Amino acid sequence: MPNHSTQLKQLLGLAFQEKASDLHLSVGHPPTLRITGRLVPLAKKKMLSSEDTLGLSQALMREDQRKKFLIEKEIDFSYNFENRARFRVNIFFQLGYVSIALRLVPVKIRTIEELNLPLILHEFTKPSQGFFLITGPSSHGKSTTLAALINEINHTRSNHIITIEDPIEYIFKDDRSIIDQREVYRDTNSFARALRSTFRQDPDVIMVGEMRDAETMATAITAAETGHLVFATLHTNSASQTIHRIVDSFAPEQQNQIRSQLSGSLLGVVSQRLVPRIKGGLIPVCEVMFATSAVSNLIRENKIHELPLVIETSAEKGMITLNRALADLVKKKDISLENALVYSLNPTELRNLTRR
Repeated sequence: MPNHSTQLKQLLGLAFQEKASDLHLSVGHPPTLRITGRLVPLAKKKMLSSEDTLGLSQALMREDQRKKFLIEKEIDFSYNFENRARFRVNIFFQLGYVSIALRLVPVKIRTIEELNLPLILHEFTKPSQGFFLITGPSSHGKSTTLAALINEINHTRSNHIITIEDPIEYIFKDDRSIIDQREVYRDTNSFARALRSTFRQDPDVIMVGEMRDAETMATAITAAETGHLVFATLHTNSASQTIHRIVDSFAPEQQNQIRSQLSGSLLGVVSQRLVPRIKGGLIPVCEVMFATSAVSNLIRENKIHELPLVIETSAEKGMITLNRALADLVKKKDISLENALVYSLNPTELRNLTRR
């Protein structure tokens, strides 16, 4: 009978050692790592049986989590691995078998410079109030960028910071700030409820791990209007799509009011991708939009389709289009044109930019 706790330690140790972003455990496959965006099966390991994945899942979960998993058929939580790394874990059923997806969350929170992010992002840590969004597809570094910004505030300002996450990923160490981290379902029942409660908890900065519904969005915008600095993430592909998504989450009769609130409270939107580097590894590519008066007016007047043009023509204000960021990296030979085209929302324009 295999010792699943020992097997689990070996696999988590391998994921950490190989600098993998993810570890996948599925019946009929060997344990598989995701390294720089590619799935790499561990060829020397045997195919996992249904007993293996069930046993490994039991080794990962506490008793209360096991009960919840059997009722709900899937569960999200974070797992501390020997204080070397944390894993964000999702366990789920497929074809009646247990599958496990683990995302590696490094213990060290890296800075904007260490992450190769645009230095202009430092500007979003300076205001005392407003609403800032990091967007992009799943698994493209939004949480890591958010952690870098929050930690910069932690090191530079005496603030009370409250984070609301599902599950908690990076663990912050208080420096100049006090940081309270709340995990949905463990420390609170929902994002919306936790966010409403912050009004009685005297925060300066609020971080919302994910905005999943209109109530959370409305409360986040209100928090930004009432003197708080609010950071949040959304699964959208561009600044203009982000504004559309927020506005469209509300009933038609509420949309004018939301546009008005957004135009007054928004600080900016960063849309991020992680693109494979020619030398190996991944490099972040960002579209950056600041909420200038021109941007705010377009949001208020429901001319959101004009936002890309404003970003394109506002480079001197620190704004960056996704295509220009991709084209710059192609010219520097950091990424290939083929990979840049995969991540571009307008490949024809990108080809033209790389020829100039």
